[in-house]
Amino acid sequence: MSNMINIYLYGKKYEVPSSLTIMGAMEYAGYQLVRGVGCRCGFCGACATIYRIKGDTELKTCLACQTQVQDNMYIATLPFFPLVKQPYDIENVKPTEQIMMQLYPEIYACVGCNACTKACTQGLNVMQYIAYAQRGEYEKCAEESFDCVMCGVCSSRCPAGITHPQVGMLARRLTGKYLAPETGHLNDRVAEILRGDCEAALKDIMSKSVAELKEMYNNRDFEK
Repeated sequence: MSNMINIYLYGKKYEVPSSLTIMGAMEYAGYQLVRGVGCRCGFCGACATIYRIKGDTELKTCLACQTQVQDNMYIATLPFFPLVKQPYDIENVKPTEQIMMQLYPEIYACVGCNACTKACTQGLNVMQYIAYAQRGEYEKCAEESFDCVMCGVCSSRCPAGITHPQVGMLARRLTGKYLAPETGHLNDRVAEILRGDCEAALKDIMSKSVAELKEMYNNRDFEK
């Protein structure tokens, strides 16, 4: 058994092994997690969590499945935060500065407090990618926001009510459809799939054992 420490889940004290993640500690304490668990590996953004260490005034944020518990940690999860997604058809919008102003005008009310960046569970420079979006620099916004997991913690801390993850998502979609160079070999592969050229290869893969699949993966050819 690991060393035992005290944590507080929603204000109630529990003694748990120090080796556990916050998510593991919640289950150890008897919580049945039926939502806010997602992939359980730290990249889906479903388990957004806020915590504070006793005696420390700073409120911190994290993902519960990838953060180890600490002694005297006060914990509360955010199972849902309303990230407002404005409706649009990607086929009918263009990468102009006006489209961002039309769909997410609140980004222009940013006060530069940097609370979004400080709160980001992925360590992204959120305020910077919002600045790129304000200027219509969607490729830069897409690059800066690429690792966003849509947990919504940044928006929960924003005094201007900005829906940062949806702004980044729109920038990435605009970049992928209109701004990024077209990938010729990808188009060719899609055409092959639609013609059914890959059916035989897929059936062959499906017939293999797990050990054979691992061997194929470990010895695959890397594209130059």
